[in-house]
Amino acid sequence: MTSHRAIALNVLALYALAALLAAAFAAQFILGELPCPLCLLQRIMFALLAIGPILNIRFGPRPSHYALSLLAAVVGATVSTRQVLLHIMPGDPGFGTALFGYHYYTWALIGFIAAIVLLSLVLLFDRQFEKAPAAHSAPSVIAHVAVWLVIGLTAANVASTLLECGFKACADDPVLYELLKR
Repeated sequence: MTSHRAIALNVLALYALAALLAAAFAAQFILGELPCPLCLLQRIMFALLAIGPILNIRFGPRPSHYALSLLAAVVGATVSTRQVLLHIMPGDPGFGTALFGYHYYTWALIGFIAAIVLLSLVLLFDRQFEKAPAAHSAPSVIAHVAVWLVIGLTAANVASTLLECGFKACADDPVLYELLKR
């Protein structure tokens, strides 16, 4: 895999992460489901997962960039596993709405495991890390849009978390936006 193809895969990864963060917002605002503290941590980990692709797009593919995303995926999988284990008892209805029979935190665990596997596979292709004779080319407009989309969705997550929790610890089972209550 060449450096150019690796960057194209990183752009696709950013769009996938943007779609995921947008879906989380859809559940929050359309379905009215406020995220719990563990859900918020999982969103943070998905946002941190984007650091590797952003750095790869800006500076060219490097193993250290992939390692940052890999670490975020491992922490995200750990947080998701914790939440799955909280709701594993028979008769526990789980937290939030189920999608295709699985709750969002279970889907997050599947997503983080998929990210770990995919990042590991991409790291097997050494050719992407070879220095090209020409300098690293500037990112395309499509890449810029992907980067700013993820950054914007992350900023929106920070703003909605501030509205939900205020300047204190978030409620375990949130029912209202703390800063909007009267």
